[in-house]
Amino acid sequence: MKRPTDVPPVTQEMIDLYDEYTHLTLDRRGFMDKLARLAGSSAAAAAIAPVLAANPALASIVEADDARLKGRDVSFETTAGPARGYLVMPAERDGPLPGVVVIHENRGLNEHIRDVARRTALAGFVALAPDFLSIGDGTPDDEDAARGMISALDPAAAVSIGLGAITYLADNPDTTGWVGAVGFCWGGAMVNQLAVRSPDLAAAVAFYGRVPDPADVPNIRAKMLLHYAGLDQRINAGIDGYRAALDQAGTDYTIHIYDDVNHAFHNDTSEARYDQAAATLAWDRTIDFFRDALG
Repeated sequence: MKRPTDVPPVTQEMIDLYDEYTHLTLDRRGFMDKLARLAGSSAAAAAIAPVLAANPALASIVEADDARLKGRDVSFETTAGPARGYLVMPAERDGPLPGVVVIHENRGLNEHIRDVARRTALAGFVALAPDFLSIGDGTPDDEDAARGMISALDPAAAVSIGLGAITYLADNPDTTGWVGAVGFCWGGAMVNQLAVRSPDLAAAVAFYGRVPDPADVPNIRAKMLLHYAGLDQRINAGIDGYRAALDQAGTDYTIHIYDDVNHAFHNDTSEARYDQAAATLAWDRTIDFFRDALG
């Protein structure tokens, strides 16, 4: 996405402001007012805001009709009611494959996360990307509306959807019964929640996810891989306590902190925050981790 030459470059302060808007209590008007002060004018803020946000036009690295894959929308049962998701696997396979639940950000199940599920499937897994808003009307196209719906989602209902997704994959004849989970931002926090609640989760990868209650950490049975962004002060404030709880519990875990990158560095639809080198390294580590932990 090109910006006019007279528009100031995106600064770290602008990125931090966007994080406050999308994850904390700042509303759209407050965000744009503050961004205008940082950028120098309302016009400059209007040009910069799309650079900070995700661009749906960049969402698909692996096309939905890729002949190497077989994908479809499915429904599955949870204690909160029927939920829906996107199931995708290699079109040709010699037998059952491990399963991986792919958990979306606070934007819901959008095309970017469907694309991440396809990348997971191309690496040799059966991937299920559940829509955590599907016990209602499902993920809307409007990302602000989706964030509001995620914020209003009952935490217990959300966990039940994640647990239902794990069970669905474990019982699916196309899988070996071994299931992992990977999540991003809100989804990273959900992966941590599932790890402390599901004895059936064998491997868990959280990208810049809020940490669980340290008192719950001894319940973790999964192997853990935790990716953090070096500039993500909001999420990183919980790392030391989480590390101490994992050590005390004797959990099999690895933490990677990627210096000088921002929250959401893996999301390649977000120009200002995406970091190709860190994203590639973290994804390669994730796939290698799943291959080792899930077989």
